[in-house]
Amino acid sequence: MATYITRRLIQGVIVLFCVSFICFLIFRYTGDPVVTLAGVYATSKDREEIRKAYGLDKPFYVQYLRFIASAARGDFGNSYVTRVPALGLIMERVPATVELAVTAVVLALVLGTGLGVLVSIKPHSAASRLIMAGSLGGISIPTFLIGVLLIMVFSVWLGILPPFGRGETVTIGFWRTGLLTWSGISHLVLPALTLTGYQLAVLLRLTRAGMREVLTEEYIKTAWAKGLSPYRVIFKHALKNVLIPVVTMSGLMLGELLAFAVVTETIFQWPGMGNLLLKSIYESDQPVIVTYIMLASVIILSINIVVDIIYAFLNPRIRYD
Repeated sequence: MATYITRRLIQGVIVLFCVSFICFLIFRYTGDPVVTLAGVYATSKDREEIRKAYGLDKPFYVQYLRFIASAARGDFGNSYVTRVPALGLIMERVPATVELAVTAVVLALVLGTGLGVLVSIKPHSAASRLIMAGSLGGISIPTFLIGVLLIMVFSVWLGILPPFGRGETVTIGFWRTGLLTWSGISHLVLPALTLTGYQLAVLLRLTRAGMREVLTEEYIKTAWAKGLSPYRVIFKHALKNVLIPVVTMSGLMLGELLAFAVVTETIFQWPGMGNLLLKSIYESDQPVIVTYIMLASVIILSINIVVDIIYAFLNPRIRYD
């Protein structure tokens, strides 16, 4: 396991170098950042001074090496728009995005797995058919449309949940959370449900397919013949062998939601990283965009390594060495 994790970490570092190079290459040739920094009314002399001050007059490889050296120290440069460190600007938004993404994935994992087990045990019941029809809707309806429908029903018609914002928050150390206030929780409900819709439907169908296959295996029939309780047969013997692909998909979903919940955060004006990324793209704020992509890569790689470690606990027969 240690060898496997070390190998994955080395692969992760190589991937980060590739991602950083591609990002730097793309943004180097998609617009001149000096125009953003100097403004439209700046003279040629002003622009040249800014170009020298930010090192933008140096060759491409020099700029890239300086960027890598600074990034290794946690310095990704200052935002062209706000003039504050890009990493600090993103880290301020991390708690909001983490709370939203983790809530959505936990809801999808718990409900998707539970409902998947239920419909696999009684596939021909009316409840199972209704659940499967609902899951088809969850997969088919676009995320932004789910968000708009939820706002229309719960905020406009019923008036019981706020349509946008994060609500009242509490600061604990460096973490600003909305989970300790009723206002924060009520603001979290609709965006979390919006993100949960598609993820829940996928996990439900994945669990159902796995359970339908496992329940026909000989060892399950043996467990029934031995007189074991339905709880032990279903949850200890059957579900345990279905969880590996479910955990894999959940890890991929968490990484995706942490990094790219842009549409949902925009609809609900959620002050997270995705909302910041969209504004930075509009303003051509390259340091923030590059820092965001690098941070997203680190998050996704870390989650994948954690998922690989969880494999060993779910199925001890798996050995990576």
